[in-house]
Amino acid sequence: MTLTELRYLVAVARERHFGRAAEACHVSQPTLSVAIKKLEEELDVKLFERGGNEVSVTALGQELVRQAQVVLEQAALMREIAKRGSDPLAGPLRLGVIYTIGPYLLPALVRQVIARTPQMPLLLQENFTVKLLEMLRTGELDCAILAEPFPDTGLALAPLYDEPFRVVVPAGHALAARQVISAEELKRETLLLLGNGHCFRDHVLEVCPEFARFASGAEGIQKSFEGSSLETIKHMVASGLGITVLPELSVPREASHLHMLNFSAPVPSRRVVLAWRRSFTRYEAIAALRNAVMACELPGVQRINA
Repeated sequence: MTLTELRYLVAVARERHFGRAAEACHVSQPTLSVAIKKLEEELDVKLFERGGNEVSVTALGQELVRQAQVVLEQAALMREIAKRGSDPLAGPLRLGVIYTIGPYLLPALVRQVIARTPQMPLLLQENFTVKLLEMLRTGELDCAILAEPFPDTGLALAPLYDEPFRVVVPAGHALAARQVISAEELKRETLLLLGNGHCFRDHVLEVCPEFARFASGAEGIQKSFEGSSLETIKHMVASGLGITVLPELSVPREASHLHMLNFSAPVPSRRVVLAWRRSFTRYEAIAALRNAVMACELPGVQRINA
């Protein structure tokens, strides 16, 4: 068997579809199918159940896929060790970032990385926390910038910064004359939230738990709308559809149509961390990335230098 065949095996298991797996591997479907058939014949096992539009991994196939992931990671490690002989930072770093951090951190971070370690380009992936954790586990990502809390997956973590939350209202809103607001007062307003899957939605619900118990006719937040991104929600607020809660870095610095309020103490916040597999050995790359984050302008957040 070859490493290429093992990559095809992992891709089919991930995509549950030969066509999509071939696309992901940048080969034709017949090429991939022949390689999988050859692997099944060599191992004398059935790796996949083929039926309908999707394929499923057999019980034995799942064990072999896990082992293939280990082999591929170890092969990648050998390449990394060889590169580190001449430059420990040589080679791309595959970085994942959640949607509510990416647009506000990545532009400055990419500039810092290019200036500091041009030999270590970032290969970027924005996604939900759950998906990024899965990609870390399977070796598709080297590291990820996430917001705590998230399920304990045995990852190594380095704290980056604590980011407070702000309340944003339309410029003409009754609250626009205020500078400070309590979480309790939010339940009397129309609150605009991110949709399911965004961890920041859960953070807002912790700030305003009345919404989690909201039902028609009950006391609490009058009603809510869901947006697909923080930028969409900001436009909805500017249009007068309600108010919202934003993490500090996403708050517009100059916006005549919006007004920002601080929370009264205790101010809710989220901790942003850098996560990577404990088996990932490019320690210098992780340290360089963390230093690049710390060199970025991060107005309003509290950096963690520990």
